[in-house]
Amino acid sequence: MPRLTLSFASAYNERVEPLMDGTIKPEGLELVPIYSHPSETFYRMLKFQEFEICEMSISSYLIARSRGTVDMVAIPVFPSRILFQTWLAVHADSKIKTPGDLLGKRIGVAEYQQTAALWIRGILEHDFGVSQYKVHWYMERTPELSHGGATGFTPPPGISFNRIPPEKSQASMLLEGELDTAMINMSWARRTSALDRSSRVLQSPANWSRLKPLFPDTIAEGTRFFKAHGFITPNHTYVIRGDVVKKHPWVAFNLYKAFVAAKALAQEKLAEQIPSALFFGLDYLAMTRNILGDDPFPFGVAANRGMLDTLIAYSHEQGLTDRKLLVEELFAESTLNL
Repeated sequence: MPRLTLSFASAYNERVEPLMDGTIKPEGLELVPIYSHPSETFYRMLKFQEFEICEMSISSYLIARSRGTVDMVAIPVFPSRILFQTWLAVHADSKIKTPGDLLGKRIGVAEYQQTAALWIRGILEHDFGVSQYKVHWYMERTPELSHGGATGFTPPPGISFNRIPPEKSQASMLLEGELDTAMINMSWARRTSALDRSSRVLQSPANWSRLKPLFPDTIAEGTRFFKAHGFITPNHTYVIRGDVVKKHPWVAFNLYKAFVAAKALAQEKLAEQIPSALFFGLDYLAMTRNILGDDPFPFGVAANRGMLDTLIAYSHEQGLTDRKLLVEELFAESTLNL
Protein backbone atom coordinates (compact mmCIF):
# COMPACT_ATOMS: atom_id res chain seq x y z
CA MET A 1 0.00 0.00 0.00
CA PRO A 2 1.57 3.34 -1.05
CA ARG A 3 2.23 5.71 1.85
CA LEU A 4 1.97 9.26 0.48
CA THR A 5 2.33 12.73 2.01
CA LEU A 6 -0.74 14.93 1.62
CA SER A 7 -0.15 18.61 2.35
CA PHE A 8 -3.20 20.60 3.45
CA ALA A 9 -2.98 24.37 3.01
CA SER A 10 -5.02 25.12 6.12
CA ALA A 11 -5.45 23.89 9.67
CA TYR A 12 -9.09 22.88 9.25
CA ASN A 13 -11.61 22.49 6.44
CA GLU A 14 -14.80 20.61 7.24
CA ARG A 15 -15.05 19.24 3.67
CA VAL A 16 -11.66 17.54 3.87
CA GLU A 17 -11.41 17.00 7.64
CA PRO A 18 -12.57 13.33 7.38
CA LEU A 19 -9.52 12.69 5.17
CA MET A 20 -7.23 14.65 7.45
CA ASP A 21 -8.24 12.75 10.60
CA GLY A 22 -8.43 9.36 8.90
CA THR A 23 -12.22 8.88 9.17
CA ILE A 24 -12.29 8.45 5.38
CA LYS A 25 -9.47 6.40 3.91
CA PRO A 26 -8.76 6.29 0.14
CA GLU A 27 -8.83 2.73 -1.15
CA GLY A 28 -5.30 1.34 -1.41
CA LEU A 29 -3.61 4.45 0.08
CA GLU A 30 -2.14 5.48 3.39
CA LEU A 31 -2.03 9.27 3.74
CA VAL A 32 0.43 11.17 5.91
CA PRO A 33 -1.13 14.63 6.55
CA ILE A 34 1.07 17.72 6.65
CA TYR A 35 -0.27 21.17 7.53
CA SER A 36 1.11 24.59 6.67
CA HIS A 37 -0.10 28.07 5.72
CA PRO A 38 -1.31 28.23 2.07
CA SER A 39 1.42 30.61 0.93
CA GLU A 40 4.09 28.32 2.37
CA THR A 41 2.49 25.13 1.06
CA PHE A 42 2.31 26.34 -2.53
CA TYR A 43 5.80 27.84 -2.51
CA ARG A 44 7.30 24.59 -1.25
CA MET A 45 5.42 22.49 -3.80
CA LEU A 46 6.04 24.75 -6.80
CA LYS A 47 9.71 25.34 -5.94
CA PHE A 48 10.78 21.98 -4.53
CA GLN A 49 7.93 19.49 -5.27
CA GLU A 50 8.19 18.41 -1.64
CA PHE A 51 4.84 16.60 -1.36
CA GLU A 52 3.35 13.67 -3.25
CA ILE A 53 -0.18 15.09 -2.99
CA CYS A 54 -0.75 18.75 -2.25
CA GLU A 55 -3.40 21.42 -2.00
CA MET A 56 -2.53 23.98 -4.68
CA SER A 57 -3.34 27.50 -5.87
CA ILE A 58 -5.38 27.03 -9.07
CA SER A 59 -3.89 30.14 -10.69
CA SER A 60 -0.32 29.07 -9.99
CA TYR A 61 -1.16 25.58 -11.22
CA LEU A 62 -2.44 27.03 -14.51
CA ILE A 63 0.79 28.99 -14.92
CA ALA A 64 2.97 25.99 -14.07
CA ARG A 65 1.06 23.76 -16.51
CA SER A 66 1.20 26.32 -19.30
CA ARG A 67 4.97 26.72 -18.88
CA GLY A 68 5.71 23.06 -18.22
CA THR A 69 7.79 23.99 -15.18
CA VAL A 70 6.53 21.27 -12.84
CA ASP A 71 5.32 17.71 -13.27
CA MET A 72 1.97 17.43 -11.51
CA VAL A 73 -1.68 16.76 -12.36
CA ALA A 74 -4.84 17.91 -10.59
CA ILE A 75 -8.04 16.19 -9.55
CA PRO A 76 -11.29 18.23 -9.78
CA VAL A 77 -11.63 18.91 -6.06
CA PHE A 78 -12.08 22.49 -4.85
CA PRO A 79 -12.06 22.53 -1.04
CA SER A 80 -12.72 26.24 -0.45
CA ARG A 81 -14.87 28.88 -2.14
CA ILE A 82 -14.76 32.50 -1.10
CA LEU A 83 -16.09 35.84 -2.35
CA PHE A 84 -12.60 37.22 -2.88
CA GLN A 85 -13.78 40.70 -3.86
CA THR A 86 -15.14 41.02 -0.32
CA TRP A 87 -11.56 40.74 0.97
CA LEU A 88 -10.89 44.28 -0.27
CA ALA A 89 -10.53 46.60 2.71
CA VAL A 90 -10.25 50.38 2.81
CA HIS A 91 -9.28 52.84 5.50
CA ALA A 92 -12.13 53.71 7.85
CA ASP A 93 -11.89 57.34 6.69
CA SER A 94 -11.76 56.48 2.99
CA LYS A 95 -14.05 58.23 0.51
CA ILE A 96 -14.11 55.07 -1.61
CA LYS A 97 -17.67 53.75 -1.38
CA THR A 98 -18.12 51.45 -4.41
CA PRO A 99 -15.83 49.25 -6.55
CA GLY A 100 -16.14 51.77 -9.39
CA ASP A 101 -14.37 54.33 -7.20
CA LEU A 102 -11.16 52.28 -7.54
CA LEU A 103 -10.36 53.55 -11.04
CA GLY A 104 -6.91 55.11 -10.92
CA LYS A 105 -6.36 53.95 -7.34
CA ARG A 106 -3.63 51.88 -5.64
CA ILE A 107 -4.57 48.26 -4.86
CA GLY A 108 -2.53 45.96 -2.65
CA VAL A 109 -2.39 42.18 -3.11
CA ALA A 110 -0.40 39.56 -1.27
CA GLU A 111 0.70 38.00 -4.54
CA TYR A 112 -0.16 39.19 -8.03
CA GLN A 113 -0.54 35.74 -9.57
CA GLN A 114 -2.44 34.07 -6.71
CA THR A 115 -5.98 32.88 -7.44
CA ALA A 116 -7.66 35.36 -5.11
CA ALA A 117 -5.98 38.29 -6.92
CA LEU A 118 -6.84 36.76 -10.31
CA TRP A 119 -10.53 36.56 -9.37
CA ILE A 120 -10.51 40.08 -7.91
CA ARG A 121 -9.04 41.56 -11.11
CA GLY A 122 -11.52 39.66 -13.28
CA ILE A 123 -14.52 40.61 -11.15
CA LEU A 124 -13.51 44.27 -10.90
CA GLU A 125 -13.10 44.43 -14.67
CA HIS A 126 -16.08 42.40 -15.87
CA ASP A 127 -18.61 43.13 -13.13
CA PHE A 128 -17.71 46.69 -12.14
CA GLY A 129 -15.87 48.19 -15.15
CA VAL A 130 -12.54 48.73 -13.35
CA SER A 131 -9.90 47.82 -15.91
CA GLN A 132 -6.79 46.05 -14.63
CA TYR A 133 -4.81 48.58 -16.70
CA LYS A 134 -6.37 51.64 -15.03
CA VAL A 135 -5.28 50.96 -11.46
CA HIS A 136 -1.90 50.59 -9.75
CA TRP A 137 -1.01 47.17 -8.31
CA TYR A 138 1.20 46.66 -5.27
CA MET A 139 2.46 43.16 -4.35
CA GLU A 140 3.59 42.26 -0.83
CA ARG A 141 5.47 38.97 -1.18
CA THR A 142 9.09 39.07 -2.25
CA PRO A 143 10.27 37.46 -5.51
CA GLU A 144 12.21 34.86 -3.53
CA LEU A 145 9.37 33.68 -1.29
CA SER A 146 6.30 33.58 -3.50
CA HIS A 147 4.36 31.45 -5.97
CA GLY A 148 5.79 33.70 -8.67
CA GLY A 149 9.32 33.13 -7.47
CA ALA A 150 8.78 29.44 -8.15
CA THR A 151 7.05 29.80 -11.53
CA GLY A 152 9.12 32.65 -13.00
CA PHE A 153 6.52 35.41 -12.70
CA THR A 154 7.11 38.73 -14.44
CA PRO A 155 4.54 41.56 -14.48
CA PRO A 156 2.31 41.38 -17.57
CA PRO A 157 2.90 44.10 -20.20
CA GLY A 158 0.90 47.29 -19.69
CA ILE A 159 0.23 46.73 -15.99
CA SER A 160 1.21 49.36 -13.43
CA PHE A 161 3.07 47.00 -11.08
CA ASN A 162 4.95 47.86 -7.91
CA ARG A 163 6.55 45.83 -5.13
CA ILE A 164 5.85 46.74 -1.53
CA PRO A 165 9.18 47.49 0.25
CA PRO A 166 10.35 44.74 2.63
CA GLU A 167 9.93 46.97 5.66
CA LYS A 168 6.27 47.63 4.79
CA SER A 169 3.16 45.54 4.07
CA GLN A 170 -0.26 45.83 2.49
CA ALA A 171 -1.75 46.51 5.91
CA SER A 172 0.78 49.12 7.00
CA MET A 173 0.54 50.99 3.69
CA LEU A 174 -3.27 50.94 3.82
CA LEU A 175 -3.24 52.25 7.39
CA GLU A 176 -0.83 55.03 6.42
CA GLY A 177 -2.75 56.07 3.30
CA GLU A 178 -0.14 54.74 0.87
CA LEU A 179 -2.68 52.31 -0.61
CA ASP A 180 -6.34 52.97 -1.35
CA THR A 181 -7.49 49.38 -0.85
CA ALA A 182 -5.82 46.07 -0.07
CA MET A 183 -6.68 42.40 -0.30
CA ILE A 184 -7.07 41.69 3.41
CA ASN A 185 -9.37 38.91 4.54
CA MET A 186 -10.91 40.46 7.64
CA SER A 187 -11.60 37.03 9.19
CA TRP A 188 -8.28 35.33 8.39
CA ALA A 189 -5.66 38.06 8.40
CA ARG A 190 -4.65 37.47 12.02
CA ARG A 191 -3.30 34.03 11.09
CA THR A 192 0.45 34.44 10.90
CA SER A 193 2.55 33.39 7.94
CA ALA A 194 6.26 33.61 7.26
CA LEU A 195 5.47 34.90 3.77
CA ASP A 196 2.75 37.46 4.53
CA ARG A 197 3.89 40.54 6.46
CA SER A 198 0.38 42.03 6.81
CA SER A 199 -0.63 39.28 9.21
CA ARG A 200 1.86 40.59 11.77
CA VAL A 201 0.58 44.18 11.49
CA LEU A 202 -3.00 43.04 11.98
CA GLN A 203 -2.35 41.37 15.31
CA SER A 204 -3.20 44.74 16.87
CA PRO A 205 -6.94 45.32 17.57
CA ALA A 206 -6.29 49.05 17.26
CA ASN A 207 -5.29 48.58 13.63
CA TRP A 208 -8.44 46.58 12.90
CA SER A 209 -10.63 49.47 14.04
CA ARG A 210 -9.07 51.69 11.37
CA LEU A 211 -10.20 49.46 8.47
CA LYS A 212 -13.54 48.62 6.90
CA PRO A 213 -14.63 46.30 4.06
CA LEU A 214 -15.30 47.71 0.59
CA PHE A 215 -18.30 45.35 0.42
CA PRO A 216 -20.01 45.81 3.82
CA ASP A 217 -22.89 43.43 2.96
CA THR A 218 -21.28 40.13 2.06
CA ILE A 219 -24.60 38.34 1.66
CA ALA A 220 -25.90 40.90 -0.82
CA GLU A 221 -22.71 40.75 -2.88
CA GLY A 222 -22.69 36.95 -2.77
CA THR A 223 -26.29 36.81 -3.95
CA ARG A 224 -25.54 39.25 -6.78
CA PHE A 225 -22.46 37.35 -7.89
CA PHE A 226 -24.07 33.91 -7.80
CA LYS A 227 -27.10 35.09 -9.77
CA ALA A 228 -24.78 36.64 -12.37
CA HIS A 229 -22.29 33.77 -12.69
CA GLY A 230 -23.82 30.60 -11.28
CA PHE A 231 -20.87 29.69 -9.05
CA ILE A 232 -18.85 30.86 -6.07
CA THR A 233 -15.15 31.32 -6.81
CA PRO A 234 -12.66 28.68 -5.56
CA ASN A 235 -8.97 29.26 -5.07
CA HIS A 236 -7.47 25.81 -4.45
CA THR A 237 -7.46 22.36 -5.96
CA TYR A 238 -5.40 19.23 -5.22
CA VAL A 239 -2.47 18.06 -7.31
CA ILE A 240 -0.57 14.78 -7.47
CA ARG A 241 3.10 14.72 -8.32
CA GLY A 242 3.83 13.27 -11.74
CA ASP A 243 6.08 10.46 -10.56
CA VAL A 244 3.32 9.19 -8.28
CA VAL A 245 0.75 9.14 -11.11
CA LYS A 246 3.20 7.33 -13.39
CA LYS A 247 3.91 4.67 -10.78
CA HIS A 248 0.33 4.39 -9.44
CA PRO A 249 -2.08 5.73 -12.11
CA TRP A 250 -5.09 4.58 -10.07
CA VAL A 251 -4.28 7.01 -7.25
CA ALA A 252 -6.08 9.95 -8.91
CA PHE A 253 -9.45 8.17 -9.20
CA ASN A 254 -9.30 6.66 -5.71
CA LEU A 255 -8.24 9.94 -4.14
CA TYR A 256 -11.05 11.83 -5.90
CA LYS A 257 -13.61 9.30 -4.61
CA ALA A 258 -12.25 9.74 -1.09
CA PHE A 259 -12.61 13.53 -1.28
CA VAL A 260 -16.20 13.14 -2.47
CA ALA A 261 -16.92 10.78 0.43
CA ALA A 262 -15.31 13.19 2.91
CA LYS A 263 -17.43 16.08 1.64
CA ALA A 264 -20.61 14.00 1.78
CA LEU A 265 -19.88 13.07 5.39
CA ALA A 266 -19.26 16.72 6.24
CA GLN A 267 -22.55 17.72 4.59
CA GLU A 268 -24.42 15.18 6.72
CA LYS A 269 -22.95 16.67 9.91
CA LEU A 270 -23.09 20.31 8.84
CA ALA A 271 -25.88 21.33 11.21
CA GLU A 272 -24.04 19.72 14.13
CA GLN A 273 -20.90 21.75 13.39
CA ILE A 274 -22.55 25.16 13.70
CA PRO A 275 -21.13 26.71 16.90
CA SER A 276 -23.66 27.21 19.65
CA ALA A 277 -22.54 30.83 19.87
CA LEU A 278 -24.23 31.44 16.49
CA PHE A 279 -27.75 31.78 17.81
CA PHE A 280 -29.24 32.01 14.31
CA GLY A 281 -26.86 29.42 12.83
CA LEU A 282 -29.53 27.15 11.36
CA ASP A 283 -31.30 30.16 9.88
CA TYR A 284 -28.06 31.21 8.18
CA LEU A 285 -27.64 27.68 6.86
CA ALA A 286 -31.17 27.73 5.43
CA MET A 287 -30.53 31.14 3.87
CA THR A 288 -27.29 29.89 2.28
CA ARG A 289 -29.09 26.93 0.75
CA ASN A 290 -31.89 29.17 -0.48
CA ILE A 291 -29.38 31.44 -2.26
CA LEU A 292 -26.77 28.94 -3.44
CA GLY A 293 -28.59 25.60 -3.52
CA ASP A 294 -27.85 22.44 -1.58
CA ASP A 295 -24.21 22.18 -2.71
CA PRO A 296 -22.27 25.45 -3.08
CA PHE A 297 -19.02 23.42 -3.17
CA PRO A 298 -19.39 21.06 -6.16
CA PHE A 299 -16.55 18.74 -7.13
CA GLY A 300 -15.96 17.22 -10.56
CA VAL A 301 -15.30 18.65 -14.02
CA ALA A 302 -18.88 18.72 -15.35
CA ALA A 303 -20.29 20.66 -12.38
CA ASN A 304 -17.45 23.19 -12.63
CA ARG A 305 -17.07 23.62 -16.38
CA GLY A 306 -18.42 27.22 -16.39
CA MET A 307 -16.22 28.24 -13.47
CA LEU A 308 -13.12 26.64 -15.01
CA ASP A 309 -13.73 28.25 -18.40
CA THR A 310 -14.06 31.64 -16.71
CA LEU A 311 -10.91 31.14 -14.63
CA ILE A 312 -8.90 30.02 -17.65
CA ALA A 313 -10.15 33.02 -19.66
CA TYR A 314 -9.27 35.46 -16.87
CA SER A 315 -5.78 33.96 -16.53
CA HIS A 316 -5.07 34.40 -20.23
CA GLU A 317 -6.72 37.84 -20.38
CA GLN A 318 -4.53 39.02 -17.50
CA GLY A 319 -1.33 37.81 -19.15
CA LEU A 320 -0.59 35.08 -16.62
CA THR A 321 -0.79 32.30 -19.23
CA ASP A 322 0.21 32.72 -22.86
CA ARG A 323 -2.75 30.71 -24.15
CA LYS A 324 -6.13 29.48 -22.99
CA LEU A 325 -5.52 26.06 -21.53
CA LEU A 326 -8.06 23.30 -22.09
CA VAL A 327 -9.85 21.91 -19.06
CA GLU A 328 -8.80 18.45 -20.25
CA GLU A 329 -5.14 19.44 -19.84
CA LEU A 330 -5.52 20.16 -16.15
CA PHE A 331 -6.99 17.04 -14.58
CA ALA A 332 -6.09 13.37 -14.42
CA GLU A 333 -7.68 11.55 -17.36
CA SER A 334 -9.53 9.13 -15.09
CA THR A 335 -11.36 12.06 -13.44
CA LEU A 336 -12.45 14.00 -16.55
CA ASN A 337 -15.91 12.40 -16.73
CA LEU A 338 -16.64 12.62 -13.02
